[in-house]
Amino acid sequence: MSEKMKILLIDDEPVVCSSCERVLEEEGYVVEAVLKGTEGISRMDSKEFDIVITDLKMPEISGMEVLGYVKEKYPDTQVIIMTGYSTVSNAVESIKKGAFDYIPKPFDPDELLSVVRGAAIKRMQALEKIYQHETIPHKYGLDNIIGASEKMLKVYEQIEKVARTDTTVLITGESGTGKELLARAIHNHSLRKDTQFIALDCSTLAQSLLESELFGYTKGSFTGASTGKRGIFDIANEGTLFLDEVSNIPMDTQSKLLRVLEEHSFRPVGAEETVAVNIRLIAATNRDLKTMIESGNFREDLFYRLNVFSITVPPLRERPEDIPLLACHFLRQMCQTLDKRIKGFSKEAMEILISYTWPGNVRELKNAVERLVVMADEEMLFPDILSEVVDKERCEKSAAVPATNEELKQAKKEARENAVKKVEKIFILEALARNDWNVTRAAEATGIQRTNFQSLIKKYNIRLKGYTKDLQEE
Repeated sequence: MSEKMKILLIDDEPVVCSSCERVLEEEGYVVEAVLKGTEGISRMDSKEFDIVITDLKMPEISGMEVLGYVKEKYPDTQVIIMTGYSTVSNAVESIKKGAFDYIPKPFDPDELLSVVRGAAIKRMQALEKIYQHETIPHKYGLDNIIGASEKMLKVYEQIEKVARTDTTVLITGESGTGKELLARAIHNHSLRKDTQFIALDCSTLAQSLLESELFGYTKGSFTGASTGKRGIFDIANEGTLFLDEVSNIPMDTQSKLLRVLEEHSFRPVGAEETVAVNIRLIAATNRDLKTMIESGNFREDLFYRLNVFSITVPPLRERPEDIPLLACHFLRQMCQTLDKRIKGFSKEAMEILISYTWPGNVRELKNAVERLVVMADEEMLFPDILSEVVDKERCEKSAAVPATNEELKQAKKEARENAVKKVEKIFILEALARNDWNVTRAAEATGIQRTNFQSLIKKYNIRLKGYTKDLQEE
């Protein structure tokens, strides 16, 4: 999927290095540990690191000197300072000099990971700007897939596993969830990435035309065929073919599609000879194919041929924690496209976006943000303008009406608890986003003690991975 973040760990205590190294590698980071600041600087000069974690007090070269060296030579590399409680004031000073954050010793694995994840987001954002400036072609890829939820992280893992194989993939999910984007990401990171990616939406063509569109036809094969035409399978040869909404393929064409997948050849309409083809097929649908099989509208054997490796894209309502990330991403995009200056969403506006069910999923959210940017006259987006794009009746409904006094009491208690949890989680996410995912600055800005702020991050299992994207140069 994406190239793993590389971390350089500098601490003169071997036990600290080994314990931190174990925690970070289990999370998926690539870690190199050294015991001296001089050795750390030597490593940085020989290879690139995304994050440097350094102890503040060390012999020969201190953590502050390491920080100064990194900021001078590698300004986009994020530096995290480890320090004992007696030198916390010096660690705070290091933030003013460019450190991303600090971790007071002793710390537990969750504290370490939350700060590192925040630094990883900062590093990703810095690299994104570099890529945009150098116009590196990443239009289609995992850098366009945004989400930090557990369900989306699972999707990224599945893409990583299947991308470099030639296995047929079936992507399922509701309309607007980004199925084609996932298909393009699989292609972009496959062995066929330098070949063509051809997409066909099977729902946009009349069923009578679909067969000739897929397989092509010869001159004179039917009335009006004054010339021959190449089919999609022929055009996509050696590359990846993405068939969206395969549930719309009629039964007789399904049998021919099955034959292509099994024999790796097809016969254009009106032709006598078959044509060999070598393609990687990715299919997608927003319908339940198993139900269609039971009703006789989809071939069971074709389903099993398509469903070799399946990926289900979760609807947006099942991953509301991704809404702030997506909304802010689309806001930046639209402001740049439409040349407008809008700082962001108010807390109340973001609460409305999170509570909305988004039946059109990510596509609907993107279109809604674009409309908001077009209409907005202020630097912030407030709830009043959201009424233009969000149907409040489709915001989350409260639980069923209780039947007894005890049920009423319990419902009120749960409603209060859920309301507090929702506001509290949004509060933490917004504070982190406003402060570049820096835990220390977010805690200071909100007036909450750092340890308490850290506890809230842990309480709501906020995984500070932010934009999960592929930053590996093709």
